[in-house]
Amino acid sequence: MFDKILIANRGEIALRVIRACREMGIASVAVHSTADSDAMHVRMADESVCIGPNPSSESYLSIPALVAACEITGAQAIHPGYGFLSENATFVQVLEDHGITFIGPSAAHIRIMGDKITAKDTAKKLGIPVVPGSEGGVPDVETALKVAAEIGYPVIIKATAGGGGRGMKVAQDESTLEVAFRTARSEAKAAFGNDEVYMEKYLQRPRHIEIQVFGDGKGRAVHLGERDCSLQRRHQKVFEEAPGPCITPEQRARIGGICADAMGELGYSGAGTIEFLFEDGEFYFIEMNTRLQVEHPVTEAIFDVDLVREQIRVAAGLPMEFVQEDLKIRGAAIEVRINAEKLPNFSPCPGKITQYHAPGGLGVRMDSALYDGYKIPPYYDSLIGKLIVHGRDRDEALARLSRALGELIVDGVDTTVPLFNALLAEPDIQAGDYSIHWLEKWLARTFG
Repeated sequence: MFDKILIANRGEIALRVIRACREMGIASVAVHSTADSDAMHVRMADESVCIGPNPSSESYLSIPALVAACEITGAQAIHPGYGFLSENATFVQVLEDHGITFIGPSAAHIRIMGDKITAKDTAKKLGIPVVPGSEGGVPDVETALKVAAEIGYPVIIKATAGGGGRGMKVAQDESTLEVAFRTARSEAKAAFGNDEVYMEKYLQRPRHIEIQVFGDGKGRAVHLGERDCSLQRRHQKVFEEAPGPCITPEQRARIGGICADAMGELGYSGAGTIEFLFEDGEFYFIEMNTRLQVEHPVTEAIFDVDLVREQIRVAAGLPMEFVQEDLKIRGAAIEVRINAEKLPNFSPCPGKITQYHAPGGLGVRMDSALYDGYKIPPYYDSLIGKLIVHGRDRDEALARLSRALGELIVDGVDTTVPLFNALLAEPDIQAGDYSIHWLEKWLARTFG
């Protein structure tokens, strides 16, 4: 087992890893930019190292600075959290070259799943169902027209190197395809430096379902059910729950078994999430995230597992602490992402926290790095906390979420708490009847 782990991240996820380390008797090292010198993860870690100025490119994304921090502190491993360098194969390779363990999958697996076309091809070979679409990249409008005619409209054009909704455009018919194709390529080039795009059938009312997988890197893997992440704004998740209210036990066993078998065959190590569009009882692969997800706590709640602890154990060469037969769902859990944003435009709202009070009570968990007097810097993501609730069933989880939102106090900045209070009053949310398009349409109706 490791003696010391460096956490290459900030905010609530850095605290999450520090807490797991402390329970395991492992020393932790926090890294921070100059803007984060008074951040909670810096205060809670056993050691801290300033790795650069405010911009992420000069601090949290600086591979040389992170390697130097490991050498200075004697950290044997790095936990990347999510975001930043968590899915950067070059980073993993550099760490390996320096004898530092990356707590996550191999560089090879990150590369495979980091390219959307390669990931889709790999999924097909592993027996994972995929959305009908192009075979590889689509080089020009003429090819795009042929592909669309084969799979049928509407179609969606996606950036091969994409993420976060950038480089994605929908064409409802032939007359709109050329503009959508050229716009997607232009956005992809600007955002990722790569204008290659591919095409898929655009499903009309799908849900976003993701399967949590975990492998030991030696051919054994399990699944930990699904999360429904369909409530999204601009392809960014805001509300996640497990188990999915629309998924039957038979569907869960089928797709979970397929995913676990595929990860075993791949020799995958650590936590990963295989994401699907789900419509009319069928699952369609869209991508795999080779890291811990923001929404991992809902899975931890219903299975009573510590995914971060398990990541550390497997990275250290120890066997997984559970097998598939051990993983039984207990109740229901929901997570809402609390962002420092001003409604209705969701504009970032950095500033000083004048008062903070976290909700509590049975079945309530608040993952946040806030404290009274903390100044939220303007340089990073606006996520300031995750409120997670767990109940014996979905109705109890919804009731606890409503109660916990009422207890939460974050003064000094605007937050997205009012959004969730409004959503909980909606019959569709209460019934669990929503698709990936639901929230965008609701926002348009509500705020115009």
